[in-house]
Amino acid sequence: MKICCFPLWRGAPLRPFAAAVSAAAVLSFAASVFGQASDANAVAAQLHAITPHLVAYGRVEPIQLVPVEAAEAGVVEGLRVVPGTHVRAGQPLATLSGPTMRTLLMQSEADVHSARSALDAAQKTLAIQREQLPSHLTTRQAVHQAESAEAQAQSSFDNAQSRLNAARQMMTLTAPTSGLVLAVNSANGQLVSAGQPVVTLQPAAGLWLRADYYGSALTFIHAGLAGRFTPSDGGSPIGVRVCSIPGMLAIGGGESVSLCPAQPGVSWLNGEAGTVTLDLPRQNLVAVPTRALVLNQGKWWVMIHTAKGNHPQQVVPGPTHGWNTFIESGLAPGTQVIVNNAYLLFHASRTEQFEIPD
Repeated sequence: MKICCFPLWRGAPLRPFAAAVSAAAVLSFAASVFGQASDANAVAAQLHAITPHLVAYGRVEPIQLVPVEAAEAGVVEGLRVVPGTHVRAGQPLATLSGPTMRTLLMQSEADVHSARSALDAAQKTLAIQREQLPSHLTTRQAVHQAESAEAQAQSSFDNAQSRLNAARQMMTLTAPTSGLVLAVNSANGQLVSAGQPVVTLQPAAGLWLRADYYGSALTFIHAGLAGRFTPSDGGSPIGVRVCSIPGMLAIGGGESVSLCPAQPGVSWLNGEAGTVTLDLPRQNLVAVPTRALVLNQGKWWVMIHTAKGNHPQQVVPGPTHGWNTFIESGLAPGTQVIVNNAYLLFHASRTEQFEIPD
């Protein structure tokens, strides 16, 4: 059977050729062609417990990078590491030489020698004062003064020795933590200034997953929320959990979320990408066939079948599963929802809003 459909215009007079067709005639035509929805054309909305998911694109990134900087100006020597080299904490990476470092070392050694001489003299003076005290050849006040001088000399010597040790440590650049060399910022023989990075490290176990999520479901994301990371190269999914929400807005108004492996011992590569799926709290939602939904002027509707007839009902759709869509609000469980010809019946019911101009 062929069906002829007349065009309808909302909120505006009908075209001249349709002026003779009344709203009642259009309703009568729709009813005669499609009929009132029978029980066979309607299904009862069912209540289901579902676990909504949030899916986003994620990328493995370093939590932080550790630059190994030159503490003083000098010439780089003995630099043998290359990008990709694994280093351990305390491992020497390079040395610094040159006039500046030699001057600093010589000055520190001279300060230690001078402080050592002053300490020896203060210790001898104190020993003499203490030996003379029983014979009353000195006073207790003189002994106290000698003790204070000896303590001050000892402090000066300790400080000078610390500066010498620091100068010697400055000459050797060591890895502050175990990790991977990401970049070599200098070369052997290059003169570097104080604070200039020589090597950049990525700390071991210093990677996390970053993903940007959008929409109203962001309010459900919290630290500890579980999910899984599926690498785009086809690798096995990795269990993850939300470990941090920095509160940084992504492009388009989303929110950046940081995730860590749910189990220890998981290894992933810097720059690895894939999809991140977060499991939101379980919800009890009403499910209806997706083809029962009607979109009109940016809002979603379903046609309700009752003993008094059919009428449209506005709803808020949620996630989908297979051929069904879950309704977040607007529909009660057990309600009879028209499935067949829902779109045409919906617009036929709206013809009551049209009026034929005189």
